[in-house]
Amino acid sequence: QEVVMNRVKAVARQVAADPVQSRPDGTSDFQKGQRDFSTTSTTKIAGARLYGGGSDDHPCYDFDSPLKTYTNGVEGPNNTRTIVGSLNGEKIQIPDVDSAYNTPHPEVICWKPEYKGLPDTLQHRMKFGLIIPSTNTTVEYDFWTMIKSNKDLAGIGFHAAGILIDAPKLSSDEDMLEFLAQFRRQILVTVDRVMTAEPQYLIMGMSLETFFGGWEGNQEFKAELAGRCGLSLSTGAEACKAALGKFGAKKVAVITPYQDIGDKNVVKFFSEIGCEVTRIVGLKCGSATDIAHVPAQWCEDVILNHLDGPDVDAIVQCGTNLSMLEVADRLEGVIGKPIIPINAATLWFALRQCGIMEPLYGCSRLCREF
Repeated sequence: QEVVMNRVKAVARQVAADPVQSRPDGTSDFQKGQRDFSTTSTTKIAGARLYGGGSDDHPCYDFDSPLKTYTNGVEGPNNTRTIVGSLNGEKIQIPDVDSAYNTPHPEVICWKPEYKGLPDTLQHRMKFGLIIPSTNTTVEYDFWTMIKSNKDLAGIGFHAAGILIDAPKLSSDEDMLEFLAQFRRQILVTVDRVMTAEPQYLIMGMSLETFFGGWEGNQEFKAELAGRCGLSLSTGAEACKAALGKFGAKKVAVITPYQDIGDKNVVKFFSEIGCEVTRIVGLKCGSATDIAHVPAQWCEDVILNHLDGPDVDAIVQCGTNLSMLEVADRLEGVIGKPIIPINAATLWFALRQCGIMEPLYGCSRLCREF
């Protein structure tokens, strides 16, 4: 705790001295440790240790003990399932969130032994924890559209928690860096909140921070969240990397809702994974909520008239509050090349990493073919 508070104080002194220049921008000599993910929140989650690990301050899964105490107070088996992610080869541990539930009270009626240990009734196949900015109105809608439109994916669901965004303005590079700073102050406590639903895998429903600092920045961000709760996670940036790899695409054009500093981080990321960004168009939306008001026609015009060309293998869309499932699915047949919407890619990555391989229709070639 003392180390965390010292780190917070040091960052505060830097910001007070020069609030703009001291803030990392992800592109100027980025190094691990430049971002401050510490939180000054004093909120404690009652029963945090019931998840098996962590501390009294936050829940974190224990994957190793043969037994654990569940949130109903019953001790039961801790049957961790370990798999290898099909897209990046990572070891993924899926927690046991079922074994001791429906253990009967002595006075309960109509209970049967076969009820014990049954999974979540609606999310019996996979329960994803979804982290989104509180300003985002698109990710949940897109994700549920993809699941509900594909009946083979019944039993998969999401529990979302919103990262408090109290200054959503994004009309300049400075605004965008402040947006990211407040995101970092809230992200870990938001992970704590979503963990109370006992998810089995995390999905990051905000993309800019996952591109920040390039590939190294993405891996650092993943480690921060995994270290907090124990779960593996899908990020938009890594999902785009995997998607482009499936198509063998090396020259990409990109549409984003970002200001210049956001676009620079996107270019940095793709360059570091071996792709050339031939063109990028940032729509420079004025706020985080403004992004969801971009009409489909605007995105279509940008793709057809400013991004596509003979020097492009694939088109990528960044910014999770910008919905492009329908536009991408429709225009791929027009331009004859893949269009990768960030929300489709992020959910696709999570499903495939968890061994869920059914094709998804209506949301781009990526989800149908791979």
